[in-house]
Amino acid sequence: MTTESMTESTTSASLARRIPAHDRYPYSPITTRVGPTWPGGARLAVYVAVGIEDYHFGDGHTENLLDGVPTPDLVNTSWRDYGNRVGAFRLLGRLERLGIPPTVLLNTAVYDSAPDLIAEARRLGAEFVGHGISNSDSLVGLDEESERAYLSAVSARIEKEEGAAPLGWSSPWLSHTDNTLDLLGETGYGYLLDLRMDDQPTWLTTRSQPLLSVPYALELNDSTSMIGRHVGAAEFADMIIDEFDELLLAATPERPLVLSIVVHSFISGAPFRLRQLTRALEHIAARAGDDVWLTQPRDIHAVVHAALTTPEVTRHV
Repeated sequence: MTTESMTESTTSASLARRIPAHDRYPYSPITTRVGPTWPGGARLAVYVAVGIEDYHFGDGHTENLLDGVPTPDLVNTSWRDYGNRVGAFRLLGRLERLGIPPTVLLNTAVYDSAPDLIAEARRLGAEFVGHGISNSDSLVGLDEESERAYLSAVSARIEKEEGAAPLGWSSPWLSHTDNTLDLLGETGYGYLLDLRMDDQPTWLTTRSQPLLSVPYALELNDSTSMIGRHVGAAEFADMIIDEFDELLLAATPERPLVLSIVVHSFISGAPFRLRQLTRALEHIAARAGDDVWLTQPRDIHAVVHAALTTPEVTRHV
C-alpha cells in the first residue's frame, strides 16, 4: 500500500469514527432475518391507530388547520373538537363494520373531557396506548425524574380506568429525550409506537430491559401527510393501498411484516376524508384471513416476546 493510499484509508476511518450515531438498535438487513410467525401463518400484520387527543385552550402545542388566527382561537379549537364530538365515533364505527380492531393513541385528559367517546372505544375492545396527558404536552425539556413521573401518571390513569396498565406508548408530537427509551421500560411499558426503521418489529436497547419498536409508518399518518404536507384525501388512501399491496408482495410466512395506519379523530374523521380512508380500509379488509392479520400492537408484541425463547428467531428480530 502506498503512503498516499494509507493516508486516504486512515482519513476515511477517522471520519467514519466521528460520524454521530446512536446505540439503540444495530444495523440488520431484512434479507438475513427469520421472523416470528404471525397467527395462522399470516404474512402481513395490519393495525389501525386512532389518535384521540385533548388540547389546552390557548396554551402549549396545537395542531392547527389555519395559521395566524388571533387569540382567542375558537376556529382551530373547534376544528380539533370536531374529532371527539363527531369524527372519532364515525372512525370507530367504520373500523367495527370492517372487522378491524381499534388501537387508540390516548391522551388521558380525554377521560375527563369526552367520557362517552372512551366508553365507545372500550365497547369495541380498543387497545389504549399511552399518548400523554394532553397533546399540548411534549417530553422535550423534561428532566429525568419529571419525565418518569409523567410516563407513570399516564400509565396509572389508564390502569385506574381500564383495570390494566397500557403496554404501549406513543409520544405526543413524537417527542423524546435522551432518557425516554430507558424510562419507558422502567415504568412498565413494553413497546413503542413512534419509529419506522423497519417493516418488522425491532428490539431497542435500554439500560434495564429490551423495549420493542413496533413499526409506525410516519407517512401513513394523516397528520404528517395531509395536514403537514397537504396530501389530498384520495392520494392518502392511494398511499395506504400501495403500501399494503407492496408489503403483502414482499412478506412471506418466514419473514412476516407489519403495516401501520395512523389517523386522528379530527382529521380522518372529517366526512370527505373518511370516505377516502374507507376505500383504503375496504381494500385491506377484503384480504383479511390467511395472508392478512388484522390486529393490535399488543398482540404483535405478544408474538414477538414469545419468540424470545426461540434462539434462531431472537438473533434476527
